[in-house]
Amino acid sequence: QLQASGGGLVQPGGSLRLSCAASGFTFDDYAIGWFRQAPGKEREGVLCITKSNTNMYYADSVKGRFTISRDKSKNTAYLQMNSLKPEDTAVYYCATGAYCSSSLTQYHDWGQGTQVTVSS
Repeated sequence: QLQASGGGLVQPGGSLRLSCAASGFTFDDYAIGWFRQAPGKEREGVLCITKSNTNMYYADSVKGRFTISRDKSKNTAYLQMNSLKPEDTAVYYCATGAYCSSSLTQYHDWGQGTQVTVSS
């Protein structure tokens, strides 16, 4: 089971760190992807961390601003979001899969989503 948290309202240029906590399995055995879905749009891949802890980006707009990390001791993954823009507003989801992919179908467990709103 995955539990995403950390969303909220932030001003443009601000930062947020989202958390994705796993229970019942070990995060290290999986790739962890973050996706987002803005109102009226399809869910899209943002970036993913491989089992060897490499960040793979699927949204060019977040390169240089977003990073994923994982804390083995807490069985938790984090999405650090800096220099946030209004277009980053969406519900953010974490998911686990055997490997990183931009395709939603490659992920088998999903968190419930956390809302991120970037607005002044």
